[in-house]
Amino acid sequence: MKAIVLEEPGSVNNLIMQELPLPGLRDNEVLISVKAISINPVDVKTRNGNGVFKNSEFSNQSHIIIGWDISGTVTDSKSDAFKAGDEVFGMVNFPGAGRAYAEYVAAPAEHLTHKPAHISHQEAAAATLAALTALQVLTQQAQIKQGDRVLIHAGSGGVGHYAIQIAKYYGAYVLATSSAANKDFILSLGADEHVDYTVQKLQDATHNIDFVLDTLGIESILNSLDITNNGGKIISIVSQFTDEIKDKAKVKNVSGGFYLVHSNGNDMKLIADLMKNGDLKSHVSKIYSFEQISAAHLHVETGRTVGKVVVSL
Repeated sequence: MKAIVLEEPGSVNNLIMQELPLPGLRDNEVLISVKAISINPVDVKTRNGNGVFKNSEFSNQSHIIIGWDISGTVTDSKSDAFKAGDEVFGMVNFPGAGRAYAEYVAAPAEHLTHKPAHISHQEAAAATLAALTALQVLTQQAQIKQGDRVLIHAGSGGVGHYAIQIAKYYGAYVLATSSAANKDFILSLGADEHVDYTVQKLQDATHNIDFVLDTLGIESILNSLDITNNGGKIISIVSQFTDEIKDKAKVKNVSGGFYLVHSNGNDMKLIADLMKNGDLKSHVSKIYSFEQISAAHLHVETGRTVGKVVVSL
């Protein structure tokens, strides 16, 4: 099979296509003929030697295969949950070694779910790490409910555009930040209000927020604390809370912290159901070929992706 191997952490020039044997299967795993994968900021960070590289199975290896988001067809199975011919998708082994940049991937059955028939492999692959992050933060960390005022930073991005849709599905009043160029996109996803971060100071644009999903970092968290209600919550998917943030949050009685998504087939099934019913849609801004994976990385590395970047095999 063809696979993209990272010879050592560094630039996209270190992503090399090689011929490798098919991966073997353990109990409760399935072998998937991959049709599409998606590229996330964590892929780029891990390629550079950061992200989950230092705390995963990768750190003591060279010539590794990174990536976690896949959609494809089962060709062999050692699980009762799936059989050959099933179309499946999921985020595999995150934050460990997913080895998704390959024509075939051996994946734990418990990390997968069936792909809805009317959803393309590209749309499905997109709705894995990013959609899981949004779902787990909003439903498990924030436990949002009908009428909550939810602020989503970078609402036009990978996680953000799923988070808007999921928050609306659960009945929240949703505000989302982006530049003016993406205002219409933000509103088309169901957001009730758009905040243009390029011209509006957050503290002047809104108030009385119950929950904030931060996708930007420390400055964003500090600014969000000013407009979060007493007893509210902020979850960041990019930054640990500094002492300054903790002190300010304590004064305002705001809880929260950093959250890292985890592979979960039950959560993937919920995502599949939302997609099947039309309550959740992937916005794929660009599809690259497998041979163009370096270009896909460079695209994501700009930090300006609207929706998701996908690689098609």
